[in-house]
Amino acid sequence: MPTQAVDFETVRSIGAALTDVKDASSSRGTALKLKGKLLACKAINKSAEPNSLMVRISLDRREALLAQNADTYYLTDHYRPYPAILVRLSRIRRPALEDLLTESWEFVRKGAR
Repeated sequence: MPTQAVDFETVRSIGAALTDVKDASSSRGTALKLKGKLLACKAINKSAEPNSLMVRISLDRREALLAQNADTYYLTDHYRPYPAILVRLSRIRRPALEDLLTESWEFVRKGAR
């Protein structure tokens, strides 16, 4: 049975199920915010690959994800200073994205900077 492709609509759908998360999408692209704080957004910096999502996450967790699955998760120099990871939406499956966005929700809720 083929798996359904993940896209920015999938990101919005998952975000809508998280407590206090609002769709803050605009003409620049998809964005999810938790009580006004950025949770995830379309990676719009020119260093990011097309169809990538930037997700806020702890630096320790970011390193673990990069080590586990470099085909799905990556980083560019632009995003390196921030507690964030880039996700190739074409490579991630919905359950993994749900887990990642839930983890990001927890990170941001606890007062990530």
